[in-house]
Amino acid sequence: MAILEVTQRDAVTHLTLNSPERLNALSDEMLAALQEILDQLAENPECRVITLSGAGKAFCAGHDLRQMQAMRQQQDAGAAAFADLFSRCTDVMMRIQSMPQPVIAQVHGIATAAGCQLVATCDMAVAARGTRFGVNGVNIGLFCSTPMVALTRNIAPKKAFEMLTTGDFIDAERAEELGLINRVCAPEDLTNHTAALAERIAGKLGAAVKIGKRAFYDQLAMDTRAAYAHTGEVMVENLAIADTAEGMQAFIEKRPPDWKQ
Repeated sequence: MAILEVTQRDAVTHLTLNSPERLNALSDEMLAALQEILDQLAENPECRVITLSGAGKAFCAGHDLRQMQAMRQQQDAGAAAFADLFSRCTDVMMRIQSMPQPVIAQVHGIATAAGCQLVATCDMAVAARGTRFGVNGVNIGLFCSTPMVALTRNIAPKKAFEMLTTGDFIDAERAEELGLINRVCAPEDLTNHTAALAERIAGKLGAAVKIGKRAFYDQLAMDTRAAYAHTGEVMVENLAIADTAEGMQAFIEKRPPDWKQ
């Protein structure tokens, strides 16, 4: 049984974290599997959108604490082993945002600690009603410092700091209010709701979405004037695409575009 299941449906690739007995924890094996498949999909022109879910009763419960405790016992491991773990996790999170394809989290059950970080890192997220989100490491004496990075880039600092210091959960409706997720739906509609969003995006011009996603994250790190200068260059780049010219002409002629890509 693969720890990460991959299903292709037309232009949408669905990834399933498949370690339900560990609540789909981001173990060494899970991180390695995610890194490998994301690197492969980044080079796959047939894939236009990626969705990510968890098998069993939870989306993802964060890092594998049993594995971390075992690392602590290894001779000559110590801090270096933990530093390596967080570095590899960071690589996966940054890979998600550097992917040419939008990545949509399909969330149910719980998303805690690094699992919540994973939701915050994905470009969009849809959650089932009843899902709980938390950065709960403080409850066991381990402040969620790395999950904090993604969380504070999704929601207001004071709200994030409250979650980080209390270790309290928030529900899906509150997560939507705060901007952590995009949409809430009934549990029985989660798969179809996420698939519909993915298919809608997959129907857009892939080259434009790729350029736009890259520019979206680039401009977030810039001041306003630099962001405008950069995105102006991106618009020029986008306009040079033949399919963009076709899309504009199709709009003028009130017909569907005949895109070649």
